[in-house]
Amino acid sequence: MLDKSRLTPRRLVKELNSHEEIAKFDALAEEWRDPQGKFKHVLAFNLTRLNAIQMMIAEYFKRDLTQDIPFNDLTILDIGCGVGLLCEPLSKQGAHVTGIDASCYNIDLARQHAEKNDININYQHCLAEDLLTKQPTDIVCNESDRIGAKHYDVVLNTEVIEHVEDQQALIKTCCELVKPGGILIMATLNRTIKSYVIGIIGAEYVMRYLPIGTHDWHYFVTPKEINTMISANGLTPITSQGMGFNPFTKQWKITSNTDVNYLSYAYKPE
Repeated sequence: MLDKSRLTPRRLVKELNSHEEIAKFDALAEEWRDPQGKFKHVLAFNLTRLNAIQMMIAEYFKRDLTQDIPFNDLTILDIGCGVGLLCEPLSKQGAHVTGIDASCYNIDLARQHAEKNDININYQHCLAEDLLTKQPTDIVCNESDRIGAKHYDVVLNTEVIEHVEDQQALIKTCCELVKPGGILIMATLNRTIKSYVIGIIGAEYVMRYLPIGTHDWHYFVTPKEINTMISANGLTPITSQGMGFNPFTKQWKITSNTDVNYLSYAYKPE
């Protein structure tokens, strides 16, 4: 099982010091965003999840999504940002976005794409707890890797907790990173028989949307468990939303059914 609680060492990744390497990273970053490419199912899932996240942020902070930059001046932290599929659209909506990931490869891809498209995002190769416990010199991997603020209006933690051994520690860190008056948004998979059939057998072994072994069902977390851990760290749960996939239309949608994929929202009292 992938463990996102450990940093991949930067020395294993070649520096972007040649035109060939830069071109390769450009191609990979674009491939992740190609709606007809091999990651098209991930992109469709991400777009639906992004819409739900945007609507919750807008509702909570009373922002108008019809405006050009509705999230102006909001600070957003994306923990486990991958190649920046959530970071970029949120940054374009005016938010000050920080994206962190345990994979330096992901961070390099995300940073390269953002720089190429002139999108200002603070990408860092570090773990969430590093933002609270370490000084900038402790986690600088190169000149671009700088830790930023220690508290954020919005903290995102999507598809990470089911890959982590110490889930309570991760949630504790997430809660600490939320500003008073801010919100925490988590997305993961429920631990149900249905999630095993759909999320593992279906997605990994039958449809091959994900590599076999991506998930371990025993690490899936129920909404009740999420809410209990969040409440124990001073946040108040708001609601949960499910995500459903229609195999005939190949489309995702937000539902009230949290049996498989779901999002949980909570706020920190001021």
